[in-house]
Amino acid sequence: MEWQQIVGFYHTARLGSFTKAAEVTFRSQSALSQQVKALEEELACQLLERIGKRKLRLTEAGERFLRFSEALLENYDRLQEELHEIKGRPQGYLRIAAPFTTLYHLFRDIWRDYVSRFPQVKLSILDRSQQSVIDLVKAGEIDFGLALESVVPKNLVARRWHKVEMVLMTPRGHPLAQARRVTLKEIAQYPLILPPAGLKYPGRRTLEEALRKLGASYHIIMESSNVELSSLYVELGLGLSFATIVPDLAFLEKRRLAFVSLGHYFKPDFIAVVMRQDKLLAPYKRAFLEMLLGHKVA
Repeated sequence: MEWQQIVGFYHTARLGSFTKAAEVTFRSQSALSQQVKALEEELACQLLERIGKRKLRLTEAGERFLRFSEALLENYDRLQEELHEIKGRPQGYLRIAAPFTTLYHLFRDIWRDYVSRFPQVKLSILDRSQQSVIDLVKAGEIDFGLALESVVPKNLVARRWHKVEMVLMTPRGHPLAQARRVTLKEIAQYPLILPPAGLKYPGRRTLEEALRKLGASYHIIMESSNVELSSLYVELGLGLSFATIVPDLAFLEKRRLAFVSLGHYFKPDFIAVVMRQDKLLAPYKRAFLEMLLGHKVA
């Protein structure tokens, strides 16, 4: 069994395609296919099922070998990190994913401080939806993800970072901005700016289910997957929208927006740092987590 065979199988299995794996590993499809075939012959079992010309599916043996290869590659990366630590020159990769708004408003100062402390560490920062963040953490493709605690599955670790609350966004001076307590029926009287329908945005589904139970008719004037874009059009008076925000942030005061609490409909939540349960942290990764959370972590 050769190292390149394990690496080739890992990428082929993870991506489900010889074509995509060839692009990542800078090898030909035929070379990867031969490597997997050689592994199957050595192990005397089939690892991948070929479905048609392009689709691949892991066999039960393939799933077990994938777990083995994931652990082996992760241990190799950890060894490299430890050797650099011994030399007094922390090096390695720090991979993080978070939704746009979190990256835009909450991360900027942290990056500057971290880079000045660990200049040899190579950062990889991904702007992704919450569901994509969860998927990347599960697959082991990133070290940390940022997502709402309420959507993190139980088989992942979630460390609380910032408390957030659901609010209604209106232009300043809007009639609902003056109300002490607004109802969904009152909100439904105005055009709404909501995220696209689908599994990536469970908040919209929850809201629409609540409106249907009330028998309230409503009009969606705009779909936007970006809270910053939604807030811009709320400022312009196109409609009302919703957001999960960290209260009392200074930048909110500069916007021509009003934020009306919907705490009587939605429980408070937390932005959480998400990671795999089996994740062993190199010192420079632990340092980032501690800088982010503001305290030591066990």
